[in-house]
Amino acid sequence: MADNEFSHRIDPRAVDTRPVVLEADETERAALAKRFGLVSIGRLTATLALEADGQAVTAKGRMQADWIQPCSVSGEDLAQSADEELDLRFVPARAEPAAPDEVIELEEHELDEIEYEGQTFDLGEAVAQSLALAIDPYATGPDAERVRREKGLSDEASSGPFAALAALRKD
Repeated sequence: MADNEFSHRIDPRAVDTRPVVLEADETERAALAKRFGLVSIGRLTATLALEADGQAVTAKGRMQADWIQPCSVSGEDLAQSADEELDLRFVPARAEPAAPDEVIELEEHELDEIEYEGQTFDLGEAVAQSLALAIDPYATGPDAERVRREKGLSDEASSGPFAALAALRKD
């Protein structure tokens, strides 16, 4: 399995009480920015306390990040940040994968489990995915309304689900 841009592999047998601090360097931040369609990532850090329960590991703590992304309307640079609480649980992959048509029912405590294969799990990838979840793909900047008006997208009739059909009808 290839490691990702912010790979920090953890062996459950080596988990102790010291907090794990992950901080993405410039190269890692640039690669993650490209992966997530961002202009740049100025900071990505996570401080997590790990607790092992056999091969399962719980990671609790905080992720903090600052990034620049394009406004979803105007395309101009938009500064964003996140300060998120993380509560992750890594568990060994199930021995036998489910059949394609098999219905699997998960208990509530299983919903946030991250399965891993082999002897280690990638804590850095989990933090990177947490960042991806924190990014608002439809974030808008201060000029968004002006651009909407200029493009004729400021009211529901001109930007709603039937706007394209209405435009065809006019032709």
